[in-house]
Amino acid sequence: MIQLKDILYKVALEEVVGTTHTAIRDIQFDSRKLGLDDVFVAIRGTVSDGHNFIKQAIDKGAIAIVAEALPKERVNGITYVKVEDTQAALARMAANFYENPSEEIELIGVTGTNGKTTIATLLYQLFTNAGFACGLLSTVTIKVGSNDFKATHTTPDSLTINKYLRMMADAGVAYCFMEVSSHGIHQKRTEGLRFKGGVFTNLSHDHLDYHKDFKEYRDVKKKFFDELPKDAFALVNSDDKNGSVMLQNTKATKLSYALKTQADFKGQILENQFDGLLLKINGQEVWVKLIGSFNAYNLVAIYGVAIQLGLEPMEVLPYVSALESVAGRFQYLVSERDSITGIVDYAHTPDALKNVLQTINDIRTGNESLITVVGCGGDRDATKRPKMGKIAAMLSNQVIFTSDNPRTEDPDKIIQEIEVGVPAEHYKKTLSITQREQAIKTACQLAKANDIILVAGKGHETYQEINGERTHFDDFETLQKLLTELHK
Repeated sequence: MIQLKDILYKVALEEVVGTTHTAIRDIQFDSRKLGLDDVFVAIRGTVSDGHNFIKQAIDKGAIAIVAEALPKERVNGITYVKVEDTQAALARMAANFYENPSEEIELIGVTGTNGKTTIATLLYQLFTNAGFACGLLSTVTIKVGSNDFKATHTTPDSLTINKYLRMMADAGVAYCFMEVSSHGIHQKRTEGLRFKGGVFTNLSHDHLDYHKDFKEYRDVKKKFFDELPKDAFALVNSDDKNGSVMLQNTKATKLSYALKTQADFKGQILENQFDGLLLKINGQEVWVKLIGSFNAYNLVAIYGVAIQLGLEPMEVLPYVSALESVAGRFQYLVSERDSITGIVDYAHTPDALKNVLQTINDIRTGNESLITVVGCGGDRDATKRPKMGKIAAMLSNQVIFTSDNPRTEDPDKIIQEIEVGVPAEHYKKTLSITQREQAIKTACQLAKANDIILVAGKGHETYQEINGERTHFDDFETLQKLLTELHK
């Protein structure tokens, strides 16, 4: 068994009461999961404070307590360790406990508001197709080689990250591609990890329910690049004005990608259709199966990462051409009888919704109608709701506002807050139907031959969360079923 002193390596200690020369079985920050001879790390969370569960942790068998404030009453035989920040301490301890697996793998982190899942997943796909053993840590899934595990957060907690990285290292994985969220950076979940490279996609309105303001949101993302080592690379979207901010203090090799401005990796859209894109990347043409300018950005970033990781340019392009779209990201089908195009996309921020709608409008002829079904999640940033309403109304022929994941909020109240943003001249083309399946059904009933239906917001999710309870709901499955029934 590993000793407490070994897992405290590189942790900034303020006080130790007892001995660190004691064997420990596991590390936990959830007191309910504790067993005999475990270390309990008391985390101050957004819902509860782990410091209130120290006694319970000892009663359940904890042999050591790591906390920001030590209890006045102490139990003989228990080691107490005081640190300034238990989130940072937990990340370092997790890395040590699992023998620093990120040092055995080429770990690439992808951060930004939109595009994280697509870039990380397609990099996993590309390098797997190129014959490498790969890992993936994403919103949709966790992959160790060809084995799938359920994902619960965009960036998992530091114990989970290191547990899966250790599984990857032991399985001979060469590359791991990981989504890095602002929550994950802010909560120090990525501390103690060694990244080979970082990718910045873009920055737009999101998570302002969590971060104080946009500047804090941006600076948290920047912190990820500030901490990259010298032998890593930092690849940023230079068409986004925040790209240069990400590079200000990084020690990593600075690289850029873009469609509009000069960059190390320059893309150009030559053709944009529903069945794919013709791109020029660094002077070479490539046909890809993905759609829209947002995916053009994603693909140029993927190309840049592949080059940085040692693949040859002419070797990369066939792999880029073979990439398949990610579940719930511009996933589409066409009804057999009426040729109605149904599209499901995860767009749940104003910028992402605007990108998807503009992409559809760029491709379509204008003779068909675009019907958008969209809502906003509950217990999340409410300030984006009217913006989503405005964008949907202005860029669609018909809009149906509906429930997303209301969580503990009243779905009708959320819809009312979305409606506030609709300009008066567009209001007559909006409907509000709270029940999501009914909203999608109504869109299918309204659709005529060759029309386009976009169902936005939930993408790959296979559930709907109402008052803390998750029930099965899959946008793509629902849209496919209803289009088939109504347009046989």
